Amino acid sequence: MKTILAVLVLLATPLLLAQQEAPQNDSIRQSELRADLFFLASDSMQGRLAVTAENRLAAEFIKSRFDRLGLTPVGQNGSFFHEYNLTTASLADNNQLLVSTDDSNSERSLRLLQDYYPLNFSASGRARGDLAFAGFGIVSPERGHDDYSGGTVAGKVVLAFDHEPGERDPDSVFDGVVRSEVARTLRKALFAQEQGAVALLIVSDVHNHTGPDNFQRQANSTWPVNPRRVPRYTLSAWMDQVRIPVAQISPAVASALIHGSGYTLEKLSEVAEIDGGVTPIPMIERTVEITATVDRRVIPDRNVVAMLEGSDPELSDELIIICAHYDHDGVANGQVFNGADDDGSGTVALLEIAEAFARAAADGMRPRRSVLFAAWNSEERGLLGAWAYTEQPIVPLEQTVAVLNMDMVGRNEEVPVGGGRRFNGLEIQTAESNENSVNIMGYTYSPDLQTEVQEANEAYGLRLKMEYDNNASNLLRRSDQWPFLQNGVPAIFFHTGLHPDYHTPYDQPEKINYQKLETIARLVHQVAWNIAQNPSRPRYAARTP
Repeated sequence: MKTILAVLVLLATPLLLAQQEAPQNDSIRQSELRADLFFLASDSMQGRLAVTAENRLAAEFIKSRFDRLGLTPVGQNGSFFHEYNLTTASLADNNQLLVSTDDSNSERSLRLLQDYYPLNFSASGRARGDLAFAGFGIVSPERGHDDYSGGTVAGKVVLAFDHEPGERDPDSVFDGVVRSEVARTLRKALFAQEQGAVALLIVSDVHNHTGPDNFQRQANSTWPVNPRRVPRYTLSAWMDQVRIPVAQISPAVASALIHGSGYTLEKLSEVAEIDGGVTPIPMIERTVEITATVDRRVIPDRNVVAMLEGSDPELSDELIIICAHYDHDGVANGQVFNGADDDGSGTVALLEIAEAFARAAADGMRPRRSVLFAAWNSEERGLLGAWAYTEQPIVPLEQTVAVLNMDMVGRNEEVPVGGGRRFNGLEIQTAESNENSVNIMGYTYSPDLQTEVQEANEAYGLRLKMEYDNNASNLLRRSDQWPFLQNGVPAIFFHTGLHPDYHTPYDQPEKINYQKLETIARLVHQVAWNIAQNPSRPRYAARTP
């Protein structure tokens, strides 16, 4: 009997470890969260805009805290910085788009910024070839979709629609109503390039986006005469992959290009929406020559990273990432965008959770798996810091067990009447109705991770809202868990919701609910500890609408 009992105790030990209260969880205190946030979101930090002195100061502040806690620096050259490059682009001279006329005996030169414009990630160079239509220009085997199947575009200039099939269909295999990553225009350029195309022309999917066409305003927005306050950045690792010219053309130009082929844009849109993709359609006797000249400038950028090594010889090479982003939107017209909630709240929660893990380790209670604490940069510029990490991870992504991302975790969701485009897809709701609520996103990609959050929350009693994985707000893809989900890593997004101060100068530290922030930070710490101790890892499940 004693032997049987001993075996049962051994079998139950992993479960007990997974369910115990995380050591030092109560060391996460609202007073410390408040003190840190009043510094990080102060006017002196000038909104922590990427590629500014204040942004670098914020990074140094986070680094100093990681260092003081005795965490291991795992960035380049033994530093706390995960370094990468951003690229900005400017339109140079000598851009040209020539198309053959109907009789093919002459060519027409199109007007730059009125009929067409190179996209900012376009390669510089000249290409000439016959035109071929390739639907939305997407290749996604996991969705059973290939717009290049059954034909060839080698040596051709490809014409493709913007966006994706079934854009407003909640049951679409392209992530429901959330914009799919494979529909990103840069990725379409890579798909075309892989198929041997010499250039790519993008036209608006007018069947999905109807209304007055102001192509010139669209062009001027991409290439403004006066420099933007915030430059448009792209990840250098992406831009370096694009080797062909890529341009946006107006619907009027696209209609002229396909004239005489027997198709209209409306008919081509019907073809493009067919399940599974299209076979490329040659546009007979239509030749295009494009010269694109885009000047690129490379700018260094960095995340702040620190590691706590796990104690288990078999599990310590697996990683849990706890993260938030520390950049915000800077200063405009003398007004500071403090970004207290976005994402000062997540950043100070990250620091408190890191301290709780470090205190526990000092007491001899080190997690079985390793934990990476990551403060991402340039999230406001397109999740670029997190994307850069997935391009060059410190630990291989297949060894990353889970990502717990905190972005805007200090307020109550509030969607006002007439809130505008920022609140697109969200139901009108009051702050009072969400006093004890936190949105959880990414749950459809890992039911196991969803369960981990629900079980850990039993001790905290927060109302977990799981409503936005398939929502037109696109909230799921608007923070740093998205790059990890696109790389097959289970990831959860903790988010207390948008509010009228979102992306305004009124997102200030005085408005944070520090008691709620403390509770959410403790919840995330508990979830991370449970996953670190559990012998099994959360499974990733490709999302189904």
